[in-house]
Amino acid sequence: MRKQQISRHFFKSFEAKSLSKRSLLTRLADALTALCGSSAFLITNALLFLIWILVNTGQVPFIQTFDPYPFGLLTMAVSLEAIFLSIFVLISQNRSARTSTLRDEVNLQVNMITEQEVTKILQVLSEMRRQMGINTVDHELDQMIVRINETRIEQEIEAQIAKAQQGIISEIRNAVTAQQSPVRSSARVE
Repeated sequence: MRKQQISRHFFKSFEAKSLSKRSLLTRLADALTALCGSSAFLITNALLFLIWILVNTGQVPFIQTFDPYPFGLLTMAVSLEAIFLSIFVLISQNRSARTSTLRDEVNLQVNMITEQEVTKILQVLSEMRRQMGINTVDHELDQMIVRINETRIEQEIEAQIAKAQQGIISEIRNAVTAQQSPVRSSARVE
């Protein structure tokens, strides 16, 4: 008996495609983000800061202080570290967001195609029922046969989001107004 070869198509994940197309800078950003997001990095930073502070407060007698209190050099180094880490994290997040957007768009398109196919199958089944002489009324099936209006759904979701955001904006305005009221009243007293 001859074995049949089964053809299987394996699709690369969006993440794998995205990772393989990264520029050198993006690869560096991803690597640094992974490294700096680790417990080891946190512990190393904490130890370095502790040693720096101990040395520069004179607690370590055999090492001369080089950055006395208020530790201007340490402050500058930590600020630069924070700036660069933030940039690297943003680069990684932007790449990840592009991948996620593409994945979401493909999922939406596949779901829309699936909805059209299922609707067509239901239409065929309904026609088969009619031809077989099954005349019972099925309101649920009648509703399922109607194609979904994606534009209407999108508009409804946008309206719901806009309404929710208006609530947040009103809360922010009220909070700002409440914060400004005591300042204005105290300014009048003086």
